[in-house]
Amino acid sequence: MNRLGRITLVVGLLAVVLMAFRVSWNALSDVARAIGADPTAAFFYPVVVDGLMALALIATLVLTGTDRTFALRVLATYTIASLLLNYVHGLIPALHTTSIQWGRLADWAPANWALVLLATSLPVGSIYFGSDLVAKVLHHNPESADSAEAACAESGSQQADGPAARSRSDQAASAPEQLTESTPVKSAQAPVTRPTAADESIPAPRPSRPAAAAESTGAGPRRATGRVPVTAKSTADRTRTDAEVLDEARRLTADWSDDRLSAERLRSELRIGQKRARALRDQLQAERTGQAEPLDGLDEATSQRQKELDTAPVGTA
Repeated sequence: MNRLGRITLVVGLLAVVLMAFRVSWNALSDVARAIGADPTAAFFYPVVVDGLMALALIATLVLTGTDRTFALRVLATYTIASLLLNYVHGLIPALHTTSIQWGRLADWAPANWALVLLATSLPVGSIYFGSDLVAKVLHHNPESADSAEAACAESGSQQADGPAARSRSDQAASAPEQLTESTPVKSAQAPVTRPTAADESIPAPRPSRPAAAAESTGAGPRRATGRVPVTAKSTADRTRTDAEVLDEARRLTADWSDDRLSAERLRSELRIGQKRARALRDQLQAERTGQAEPLDGLDEATSQRQKELDTAPVGTA
């Protein structure tokens, strides 16, 4: 709505309020004369009742929280009281005459007493409630009220997000554990395939540790120290032939110096047995010096390795 429309709306509202006040002023003034008020008091009596209604309405628009609830209750109380007195004025024709100085607001005595108590208590209530509403409006701080509401809303959102955040963190913590537990099972269930004739010329890749297991433990792969037990050696040593191991060793040690060519290094890189590594080292050294010999030593180490596996207990094989 533009500025002209707003001004028109406010002017129309003021006109309606003034006309309604004039209609209510006649009835409340007659009621005030009936309960013993003089002409001056009867003239200002409608201002006390309907004026406090307007004040409570303004306070309702300004205040927030419990103060706004209090202003709404005052507005509702004085609206009902003004409506009731206007209704009584319409039921009793004797109140419409200007010559009356004292009269009854109802024929039934208890109802008359209640109406007189209501009419006489409204001016006193206007003093109390009007002063309280004005004090609340003057001491009202919109910034502090907005910050308090924002703090309440933020705390409520944090409480609502707390269980969801904890559940997400629990799911994130349990995911690596589930992955770590399921990885060995999948590898154990995978079928074991024998190398074909086409694959004999391709060296077997080094088995790598699962990334999920390394992340779950928080550390890299541990290097073996000392002599590795027979039962803990890789299965690649049992499946690869001597020719395959020799070809892989030749490619691996092509750029090695004579000092670096050792049985321990070959055993660690090729994942073979110690005796087989020594025979392989001797074979490579012989090839470098031009005195290459057949792989008899390597075959002898392989056969001795097979004998050890055959004589080993069933539980340790």
